[in-house]
Amino acid sequence: MAISRRQFAKAAVGSIPIASALMASSSRLLAADKPNSKFNGILLGVIAPYSFHNMPSDANSILNDLLQAGISGVEMQNTTAELYAGAPLPAGRGGAGRGPAPGGAPGGAAPGAAPAAAGAGAPTGGGGGAARGGRAPLTPEQIAAQKAAAEALASWRTSASMEKYQELRKMYDDAGVWIYGFKLQLTDTMSDAEYDYAFNVAKALGANQLTMEIPADSAVTKRIGDFATKHKLMVGYHEHTQATPTLWDEAMAQSPYNGINIDFGHYVQSGNRDSIAFLQKNHARITSVHLKDMSLPENGAQNHPWGQGDTPIKEILALMKKEKYPFPATIELEYAVPDGSDSEKEVIKCLQYSKDALA
Repeated sequence: MAISRRQFAKAAVGSIPIASALMASSSRLLAADKPNSKFNGILLGVIAPYSFHNMPSDANSILNDLLQAGISGVEMQNTTAELYAGAPLPAGRGGAGRGPAPGGAPGGAAPGAAPAAAGAGAPTGGGGGAARGGRAPLTPEQIAAQKAAAEALASWRTSASMEKYQELRKMYDDAGVWIYGFKLQLTDTMSDAEYDYAFNVAKALGANQLTMEIPADSAVTKRIGDFATKHKLMVGYHEHTQATPTLWDEAMAQSPYNGINIDFGHYVQSGNRDSIAFLQKNHARITSVHLKDMSLPENGAQNHPWGQGDTPIKEILALMKKEKYPFPATIELEYAVPDGSDSEKEVIKCLQYSKDALA
């Protein structure tokens, strides 16, 4: 009996161990129904779990979301991959669901806030660039718990096998989805062993880039660039409202493996009007672009459904198509999901908008 992608994906959510075995052994059943979001040479992906707000964030559920949306590429954030690989849970989190906290950060993490275990690179949702979004101050007990969780995670990372990450890669590959990016924030307090771990995970997953927020300290980007050179793997630095046309110049001068994970939504939100010129100038060092539609400061600097803001999404994609730029375009769903819809439906709308722009 033929199994549809929807039926198979639903089965995957029911049991993680069973789903892994099913996906590994049933790729031939999916061969005719694998997702394909590469249009006219440009791969359209999504950052996850961030873009699938208020939905389960385990690796199997993310794969289900991607299959339902017909998306064949993903920039995977560290929480999803690390929990699949057996990392200890962050303090105070269960890892089962996520959604925007005040300011738009996923999984209950305020934009720009420290990871759940501050300073140690604990699993965290991803985006952001402001303050803690009105959360109550942590109690001494909570601070102690986060410190203990940070130490446990750092210890786990330095001894973790790559076997589970390779298994995760195979599961996604067999379903027709490329994990092209792995996002994990490297900090000045992390050990060299944790730095090696981050690059090793990215390679085990099959990614061609490690992504993270751009550190403010140039000594950190120098250290990251040295490790990137050692591992021969590009680092794509993501930005927020600090974006300027020259933000990445120092980091790129430090290492040929320091690159740009440009978020054109935040670039416009910061008041920059030269998105196309920036793309033309820096394309050789761009690892991937993030797409969302934001307005300029004089128009409110807000997120909008695609086509209603000031980000030149269509023009960006048209240039990528014309020049045959090889890097992916990543959907980052950040605008408020309207009543009667959900994040998966809105991601599909963004995908269709992008596909039309590439037609």
